[in-house]
Amino acid sequence: MHPELISGPAPAAAATAGAAAAAARRESPQAITVAGLRKNYGAVRAVRDVSFSVAHGEIVALLGPNGAGKTTTLEILEGFRTRDGGEVQVLGLDPGDTSAARELRERTGLVLQDIAVEPYLTVRETIARQAGYYRAPRDVPEVISLAGLAGLERRKVRALSGGQKRRLDLALGLIGGPELLYLDEPTTGFDPAARRGAWDLVRQLRTAGTTILLTTHDMAEAQALADRVVLLSNGAVVAEGPPAGLGGSDAEHARINFTLPPGVALADLPVPGTRNEGSVVIETAQPTVELYRLTSWAVRHDVTLSGLTVDRPSLEDVYLRLTRDAAPSAASGRSPR
Repeated sequence: MHPELISGPAPAAAATAGAAAAAARRESPQAITVAGLRKNYGAVRAVRDVSFSVAHGEIVALLGPNGAGKTTTLEILEGFRTRDGGEVQVLGLDPGDTSAARELRERTGLVLQDIAVEPYLTVRETIARQAGYYRAPRDVPEVISLAGLAGLERRKVRALSGGQKRRLDLALGLIGGPELLYLDEPTTGFDPAARRGAWDLVRQLRTAGTTILLTTHDMAEAQALADRVVLLSNGAVVAEGPPAGLGGSDAEHARINFTLPPGVALADLPVPGTRNEGSVVIETAQPTVELYRLTSWAVRHDVTLSGLTVDRPSLEDVYLRLTRDAAPSAASGRSPR
């Protein structure tokens, strides 16, 4: 839990904050720059020489299994935890510099998994109180509408459902009109319709120029929203790039699936394949060529290939392979956060 989310920045922020923000944007195209970041907890190397960047107006998803180092990395970026080594710049400022803390709180928004709010305040009162911490907050009714809380303005926080509380978390992150927004598992507890609505909102924010660093365990969410993905495992970056291209050459491979026709043996097929729960699976780097060979053979032999599909590896497939390959051995001891 982060007490800074309750106290917030002082209402009278420095008058030069806007000028400083504009100057920082002119100096660097990157909203976030991380180079050689390191953090240890005793003998545990939680973050090991992590480097990545996030451009202004970009959505980057920081992915990884539990213990990969995501939480530690985020807390260092947010200024809640000190680093042991490396360089970090957030909106042109060092989050480890206490003199920059107020300006960073003014210019960033946080949607975390555990935000302390007063349960006996109403939705409107909660958002309005948070708005008072900012020099130029967004309009409270506008944020209520954006977060999907219209009609719930007078409901007390303690009476909200889990999904409604998550929308309130989102509203609190948006009320300051942040340049940079941290989204930590933003749609946890949302039903499918609410999740799609939240995705649309994230896209609108990006279109309006907001930079977003997203963490999620939902691969469909990362695939739908992120311009780039940074994959952490065992405290280190193991892959980085657009979701469709993550994993390098794996992204060029495809999987052909169909049901083996009656009376046809696996060895009869013109293309080598394997059996998988009643289906034939053909892994190939040349899907067009192999599909042509397969379908031409089927036409010549008057064979129907039921359930024929061609799929490329999903982000989840690549994620599972890369994190499995990078997992520490049992002898390596404890995992990072």
